[in-house]
Amino acid sequence: MIGPGLYDSECTLMRETTQAESVILIVVRGWNGSGFSVQTTDPEFNAKLPALLRTMADEIDHDIKT
Repeated sequence: MIGPGLYDSECTLMRETTQAESVILIVVRGWNGSGFSVQTTDPEFNAKLPALLRTMADEIDHDIKT
């Protein structure tokens, strides 16, 4: 879904506080339920996001197994 997520204001806070180009916030069983928010100033970031998440998942899986 493109548009504000459940935790959009928290994602904005993190992006601004860290002065980041992009932020992905994943919340599990938070005060507003589970959800995620993505913010970016890079117009091509959303197209790159699936591959980035797959790479992160592979790295996590590798770390767990070692």
